[in-house]
Amino acid sequence: MKTVSRREFLMTSTAAGLMLSAGRALSGVAYANEPIQLAKPQTTDNMLLNLLEKRSSSREFSPEPLPVQVLSRLLWAAFGINRPDGKRTAPSARNRQEMDIYVATANGLYLYDPKQSMLKPILDQDIRALAGTQSYVKEAAANLIYVADTTKMGEMPQEQRLLLMGADTGVIVENVYLFCAAEGLAVVVRAMIDKPALAKAMKLRPDQFITLSQSVGHPKKAG
Repeated sequence: MKTVSRREFLMTSTAAGLMLSAGRALSGVAYANEPIQLAKPQTTDNMLLNLLEKRSSSREFSPEPLPVQVLSRLLWAAFGINRPDGKRTAPSARNRQEMDIYVATANGLYLYDPKQSMLKPILDQDIRALAGTQSYVKEAAANLIYVADTTKMGEMPQEQRLLLMGADTGVIVENVYLFCAAEGLAVVVRAMIDKPALAKAMKLRPDQFITLSQSVGHPKKAG
């Protein structure tokens, strides 16, 4: 085996280091000890980025009802069927599709049926005030109440169920936010709910679990 002198070792190491640095520069790859300067997003030429720029929460609503056509598009965007195999606009754990969307309006409570593209009547009374503890909740044209049907989730620990239904609800919630940004609607998601009282009013089964609620409506007009 050839013996390498200290001078030769240093020269070889230096050359290798220079080659590595040059490779980094050419590839544009930064390493963990190097900061990465991110480019400012150009929102004007990208539809999704433009909607994300507009996305916000609002707690002031007009009492004006939402037209059926707007509700149809809203609910399809939230968790409608977008493929022939029945899969949806929002993912769910193992495609269990355990989330149901109930819609509380001034005319009553409805259940969204994505297969028939229909709002099925559940109650003929206005329970919007029960959909949250905040005063503005009853003023929003629609309150979307997200309910997990745990019978669709199979055998899994309760902790995992809660985690997955929460994650699945969150994706639907963001779909609604993006739709409202596109339509100029006011929207806010909420967790402050008297869930036992609301579940009783909705006549939910013990294996149905309310996760969140989301108020949607026209923005309150100035003056």
